[in-house]
Amino acid sequence: MRIRQIVFAAQDLVAARETLGSLLQLAPPFRDPGVAEFGIDNAVFCLGDQFVEVISPLQPGTACGRHLQRHGDSGYMLILQTDDFEREVARLAALGVRSVWSKRLDDIAAMHLHPKDVGAAIVSVDQPRPATAWRWGGPDWRVAPGLEGAQRVRGISLFAPDPQALAQRWALVFDLPEPQRHGDGWRLLLEQGFVDVHASAQGGEGVRGFTLAMADPAGVLARARGRGLAVDGDRIRLLGAELTIEAL
Repeated sequence: MRIRQIVFAAQDLVAARETLGSLLQLAPPFRDPGVAEFGIDNAVFCLGDQFVEVISPLQPGTACGRHLQRHGDSGYMLILQTDDFEREVARLAALGVRSVWSKRLDDIAAMHLHPKDVGAAIVSVDQPRPATAWRWGGPDWRVAPGLEGAQRVRGISLFAPDPQALAQRWALVFDLPEPQRHGDGWRLLLEQGFVDVHASAQGGEGVRGFTLAMADPAGVLARARGRGLAVDGDRIRLLGAELTIEAL
C-alpha cells in the first residue's frame, strides 16, 4: 500500500484551485469529467508521481456536499495504490469491510470503502495498470523532470477520540504492521509513507491534514505567509486542514 492521491473538499473550487496551485507552484490541474457521476467537479494536480485533488459539489445531496455541511473545507479522501486489487477485494470482504463504489477498467481497478467500516476518512484502494499509470491524473500527466518516482505526499494525519483504536482498525483494514507510538499519537507505516492518528480535541473523527515533501519548503512557507495563510513552524492551515511541509 502506498499513497497515490490525497483529496480536499472545498466550497469554492476556483479559489481553492488557485490557492493550492500558486502555493505549491504546480502545473495547471486536470479536470476529470468522470467525477460528474458523483455530482461533483474537481481539479487534480500532479505532485511528482502522486496527485492532489480538490473536489466541490455541483448539485444537492452529494456525499461531498454533506461532508462540507458538517465540516466545511477540509481534508476528505485518501487513495491508496495496491499491487493486487483482487487480493484486496477478497481480504476486505472477509473482514466485512463494505465497498460503496467500485469500477474495473482496462487501465485501473478501484473501490471506495464504506467510511463507517474504516473510520476518519473516505479511502479508495486502486490498482493501476501498469503500476506507474494513473487514469485519475488525466491522459497527459507527466512526472516533473528530476522528480521521477519521488514520493512527495509523505503522509496523512487523522484524529479520533480513541486514536490507538483507530490506528489498530486501519492496521487491520489495510493489512499494515502494528501501529507504534509517535509523538502524541500513533503511526502506521505504508510503503514510503505513513498514517498518523492523534486524539481529537473536540470529539469526532476525521482528516487532520497531510504531509508533503517539497524541493523548496522555505519558499512554500513564505508564499503561504504572503497569502495571509496561518503558518506555524512548518505547518500551514489550508482548506481547513493542516499541511506540513518537509524538505524533499
